[in-house]
Amino acid sequence: MEIRDVRTFVVENPPPHYGGLYWIFVKLTTDSGISGYGEAYSVPFHPRVVSQMIEDVCERHVIGSDPFKIERLWRIVYSSGYTQRPDTSIMGILSAIETACWDIVGKELGKPVYELLGGQVHERLRSYTYIYPQKDDKTDVYRDPDLAAERAAEYADKGFTAVKFDPVGPYTAFDPRQLSLQALERAESFVRKLREAVGSRCDLLFGTHGQMTTSSAIRLARRLEPYDPLWFEEPVPPENADEMARVAASTCIPIATGERLATKYEFARLLDKQAASILQMALGRVGGILEAKKIAGMAEAHYAQIAPHLYCGPIEGAANIQLDTCSPNFLIQEGIETWGGFHAEILTTPIQWQDGYIVPPTAPGIGVELNEEVAESHPYTGKHLHLEMQNEPAR
Repeated sequence: MEIRDVRTFVVENPPPHYGGLYWIFVKLTTDSGISGYGEAYSVPFHPRVVSQMIEDVCERHVIGSDPFKIERLWRIVYSSGYTQRPDTSIMGILSAIETACWDIVGKELGKPVYELLGGQVHERLRSYTYIYPQKDDKTDVYRDPDLAAERAAEYADKGFTAVKFDPVGPYTAFDPRQLSLQALERAESFVRKLREAVGSRCDLLFGTHGQMTTSSAIRLARRLEPYDPLWFEEPVPPENADEMARVAASTCIPIATGERLATKYEFARLLDKQAASILQMALGRVGGILEAKKIAGMAEAHYAQIAPHLYCGPIEGAANIQLDTCSPNFLIQEGIETWGGFHAEILTTPIQWQDGYIVPPTAPGIGVELNEEVAESHPYTGKHLHLEMQNEPAR
């Protein structure tokens, strides 16, 4: 068997754009007619450029290769152009290609990918969602703690056992920063009111995006500790594991991080320095399914857990689910509410979600198929990137 064709889909995610402005999917097809899908997460170039990058890598390294030889292909692409380091651009592309290969392998063998990586451990997967705005909101749910608390209770009523929120404020190109007293008070008020609203029905996931200096993160963590959040996410930027370790050593709140990291090498540094105990690898960036499985194994040896990141399309979500299902140290999976809306429409069969939990698929491969007709009818025509930081310092 060999890969004969590659195709990319750059799909606009319609308003309200939960999961980003667009998604980049890859389809690989073999000489036997089996196709597999993957997704690249947030490569920092316009998606038209990313599509060309994917085609270039595939032309040089993927076309003509055996999709079963994933380790060999991974090392070749990882080393392309004498790089051999965790560059998020090549790793996003490699992640999509690697996932598509696993999808092909599973389909050829008639097995879900999780059965090829140790077998099913979990019959259902705990999930969480961000607290999102609704059309009839009169205020901003990201800045109004009373509205956020009301929304958190509504999610708990649906069956969610955890909700995430980031009340710290914008993330900017000039972070990290020292939070003002007003920002600290607003963040504390959010956590207090959410805890009052959900009681012990929900874990609170305090999501930040590296906005703070080490000292500011420690100040905030001390305010949050009485409300027992399950985690404090990416309190400082991901570039300095030593400083994240200082935050981790200063608080009883578990530190979660990893969405902006790639490969086992960057995650090994986190574990070695005891900088985090919950790893949030994004499978569309980290290096794909097998690389994430290796990271999960390293984490298991450190008594750390995995909570894969998801702020993109459902193809990466499906890859996450395969990893989660076969990983003993799986904690919780991020989702976009209940995986409905366009996240369901873009697939031929939606991801199953019931009462706060994802039901792992039994179909072969990654368990989902891209609805190519829907994908083709939603081309991305904008100029912005998937995610962008504020270009002025926070006031």
